[in-house]
Amino acid sequence: MLELLLCSLLTIFPDYLYRRYRQGKRLGKEITFYSVWFELRFGIITCLMLTVALITVIFYFHPSTSTATLFYRTVPIVPEITGRVAEVHLDYSAPVKKGDVIFRLDSSKQEAAMETARRKIAEVDAALLTAQTDILKAEGQIQEAKGAYQQASDELDTKRELQKRNPGIVPQRDIEKLEVLLAGRQGALDAATASKQSAMTRVSALLPAEKASAEAALAEAQVDLDKTYIRAGVDGRVEQFLLRAGDVVNPMIRSAGILIPEGAGRRALSAGFGQIEAQVMKVGMVAEATCISKPWTIIPMVVTGVQNYIAAGQFRGGEQLLEAQQVQRPGTILTFIEPIYKGGLDGVTPGSSCIVNAYTSNHELIASKQTGAFKGLVLHAVDAVGIVHAMLLRVQALLLPVKTLVLSGH
Repeated sequence: MLELLLCSLLTIFPDYLYRRYRQGKRLGKEITFYSVWFELRFGIITCLMLTVALITVIFYFHPSTSTATLFYRTVPIVPEITGRVAEVHLDYSAPVKKGDVIFRLDSSKQEAAMETARRKIAEVDAALLTAQTDILKAEGQIQEAKGAYQQASDELDTKRELQKRNPGIVPQRDIEKLEVLLAGRQGALDAATASKQSAMTRVSALLPAEKASAEAALAEAQVDLDKTYIRAGVDGRVEQFLLRAGDVVNPMIRSAGILIPEGAGRRALSAGFGQIEAQVMKVGMVAEATCISKPWTIIPMVVTGVQNYIAAGQFRGGEQLLEAQQVQRPGTILTFIEPIYKGGLDGVTPGSSCIVNAYTSNHELIASKQTGAFKGLVLHAVDAVGIVHAMLLRVQALLLPVKTLVLSGH
């Protein structure tokens, strides 16, 4: 309507002035309801053509969309293990801080595993004390074996010396017995030494390794026990949290609820513009938005990102060929729009639907020396007609509460 009124001022109104003051025709006399078409046909046709052209220029170079939303990502509250809920620490809706316990699963199995690991550590400590006692025992056996060996060796040396000085005084059989006895005593000494070495190896290597394994098992049991305490990974708020003690949660098919991170949906708008505007939408374009949750407010914004792919064209390979006719609705160009000023989205509820206008600016191109006068004039006109879309956005913002509350039938 605004475009039509603006174009009529440039076409129908001058045509009427010519008819009125040049040809002397007056409203209600020569120009009536029945003759207005014949009298003002040139102005009406020119007005319609100019209106269509103006609307095309405005909507192409200054695109608008009503499919803009403050999307936000929720964090599912999912335990790492399957279990039955033992305690719930939060209500239906409550704020949480990072690390706060949300709920606890039944931990009897994990506590039993921890107790088993502790018992194993205590068993290894007791075995370590026993092994140290075995070392002392082996040392005593070594001393005893050394004494017996030394006694047998001295007696054998004495017999040999007597036999050497006076052959035949000592029976050869006695010397042989002493030699066998000495060899036996040496074997006993070696056995005692090996027993000590075994005990020392057990104390220095085997038992510490067993204790380390038991401590690792205890740490593993502690990790499993910690998994029964489901904590908040980020600051935020839980909503619609209906979990109760006795419920069974499963990390694969049944989550416990959702956590909305703090600040979610406060950064940028995600707006979908028509595919025909793919060549117009650029990063850095100035934009304006008005949202249903914050009526009568125009938020200055800027385009910070344009997605290079249209989501409607994606497919997942399978056993059947792709049928293009299955894409019923054409996709949109997804753009990310952030407020120019800090706190621009304050007061806008995350998830709110918004109306967004983006405005093309040809200032740099106009200022370029390579741009001719006629082209510069056209570009000036393209930038200037953006004010019409800005006016339309403000009219929409003004009528949005009326349309939502009155005309929608609620």
